[in-house]
Amino acid sequence: MRLAPALVAFFLLAAPGAGSATAADVPGDPARGRGLFADKGCARCHHPRGQPGLGPALEELRRPQGALELAGRLWNHAPAMFALLKQEEREWPRISAQEMADLMAYLQGNPARDPVPDLSQGQVLLVRKGCLKCHSLRGEGGTVGIDLTKYHGRYASPIAWATTIWNHSPQMAAHSARLGLLYPRFSGEEMGNLVGFLHATTQASPQ
Repeated sequence: MRLAPALVAFFLLAAPGAGSATAADVPGDPARGRGLFADKGCARCHHPRGQPGLGPALEELRRPQGALELAGRLWNHAPAMFALLKQEEREWPRISAQEMADLMAYLQGNPARDPVPDLSQGQVLLVRKGCLKCHSLRGEGGTVGIDLTKYHGRYASPIAWATTIWNHSPQMAAHSARLGLLYPRFSGEEMGNLVGFLHATTQASPQ
């Protein structure tokens, strides 16, 4: 598989100390999220259905969904948005944990909607997405990136995870583009299954 290098940039940057405090204890506010959707430039491309826009209609983004499902959609969105912003010579909008909580509340990303993760499927995804080509898990696997049990957020907070993914997306997308590599996509419950497996593994591993 040729996916692993696309993941290297993210997990190297997600090493201990690379992120902010987890956002599990900061409730999101949908009204603030609506304002951020405009302030961060999202509304420039994502218009209400029936109005022409460069990205999916607002209603496709803003619908009842799981928080990790939404995190997966944000991950998938990175390459196209990175290319557009680069073309327009605009900066990538960085998002804090509180802002991510607010945006998720506005977009109706609710952790309660994420199903119980299928840990066996999460383990399969870890291999299928090529993570262990470059990273180790409990000392087994690649040596280019960190051991995945060392991720500072311990995979406990969907908001912290989504924030880390988002803020490092430019590096990930640029790394993939430079090397001409496929960028891993997540659909449905895949992100939840992968994060659930990593969280369970991390909880069982000494830090």
